[in-house]
Amino acid sequence: MYKKHECVAMLLAGGQGSRLCLLTERNAKPAVPFGGKYRIIDFPLSNCINSGIDTVGVLTQYQPLLLNEYIGSGSPWDMDREGGGLTVLPPYQAKNGADWYKGTANAIYQNLRFIDRYDPEHVLILSGDHIYKMDYSRMLAYHKAMEADCTIAVIEVPLAEASRFGIMSCSSDGRIFRFEEKPAHPASTKASMGIYIFRREVLNDFLQRDEAESGSDNDFGKNVIPSMLAAGVKLYAYPFENYWKDVGTLDSLWQANMDLLGEDPVFDITDRTWRIFSRNNSLPPQFIGRQARVHNSIISEGCEIYGTVENSVLFGGVQVEEGALVRDSVIFPGVTVGAGSRVDHAIIDQDTALRERCQIGDGRRIALIGAELTLPPQTVVHGGGMIDTLRALEGR
Repeated sequence: MYKKHECVAMLLAGGQGSRLCLLTERNAKPAVPFGGKYRIIDFPLSNCINSGIDTVGVLTQYQPLLLNEYIGSGSPWDMDREGGGLTVLPPYQAKNGADWYKGTANAIYQNLRFIDRYDPEHVLILSGDHIYKMDYSRMLAYHKAMEADCTIAVIEVPLAEASRFGIMSCSSDGRIFRFEEKPAHPASTKASMGIYIFRREVLNDFLQRDEAESGSDNDFGKNVIPSMLAAGVKLYAYPFENYWKDVGTLDSLWQANMDLLGEDPVFDITDRTWRIFSRNNSLPPQFIGRQARVHNSIISEGCEIYGTVENSVLFGGVQVEEGALVRDSVIFPGVTVGAGSRVDHAIIDQDTALRERCQIGDGRRIALIGAELTLPPQTVVHGGGMIDTLRALEGR
C-alpha cells in the first residue's frame, strides 16, 4: 500500500541529445558530466529533494546503461525510500507488445500506473537536460493559488533566440492565452522551460485524448499544451528569473561550464543552502606541482597538475604534464594532457590521453575529442574539429 502524495515528479531523461555529437554516442544526455564533479541529471534531482519532493520517476530510453548505474537506488539524493523515492522507468513490454516512448507525452502516458499508485493531486513534469536551481515547492504553491489546471515555468529570453523555444503570451494575471512552439515570428519572449505542473485529473484526460489522436507527435509542447489551450482549461505561467541553461549543444554545454568560474560566478554551485548532490567515487586530494600554475579554474579531486591551467573545468583524475597548457576548456575524468601539449577552447571526453606536443583547439571554435582514445605525439585538431575514433584521426 503506497502513501498518498500531494505531488510526484516525472523526470524525462530518455532523449538522445544528438546535438552534443559524440558526447552522447554511448551516453544519455542527462548522464553527460558537468561542472567538475556532477552530471546534468544531478540538478533536477537535487532540486526535487531540496524542494521537498521525494518521489520521482525517471523515464529512460536512449543509451540507459550508464545513467541507470549512476542513478542506482537514489541514495546520493536521499531518495532510497520505501513507499516512494526514486524509480527508473524504462519502456517495457505490456500485454499488447513492447513500445518505445514516442514523445514526451507518450512517455508519461505509458507510466500513468506509476503515478496512480501514489494518488497525487498534482504531477510535476521535468526535463533531465537543464542546468539550474529551482524551488519547485514555490511553483506548486503558485499553481494552487491560481487554481490552475496546468502551470508552465517560463523565463525571459532575448527576442533573437525566442524561435528556439515554446513561446507564451499571457494576460496581466499570468494566464496563458497563446502558445506557439518554436515560432518563426515570436509574439512574446516568455519561453517555456519544459517544467510543468498539472492537476492529475486534467493530465490523465489530455494524455488519453492525445494518445487517441492519430498523427499526433505525442509531445507536450507540440500537442498537449495547444490542445489544453484550445479547450479553454486554465493555464498559467510561472515566472523564473534565476540562472537556467539548456545544455543541448556543445556551445551551451561549454558556456554553462564557463559560467561556474570566477570569484563571483554567473552560476554558483557551491551554495550550501541549495546543495547539488551527486554520486562520486572517492579520490585523493588534488596535487599541484611546484612549477604548476592554476588560474580561475575548477580542479577536482584526483587531479595532478604540473603544467598551466587557465579558465577551465577539470574533472577527477585529470593529469596535466609539465609544459602543457589547458585554457578555456572542459576536461572530463581520467584524461591525460601530455608534456608540451596545448589545449585551447576544447572539450575532451573521459579516459583519453594526449601524447607529447599535441595541439587541440585554437581559441575560437570548440574542438571536441572523444573518449578512450590515445592521440599520437604532435597531433593537431583545429577549432571546430572533432575526433571520435583513431580511424577518423588517421583519415584527416
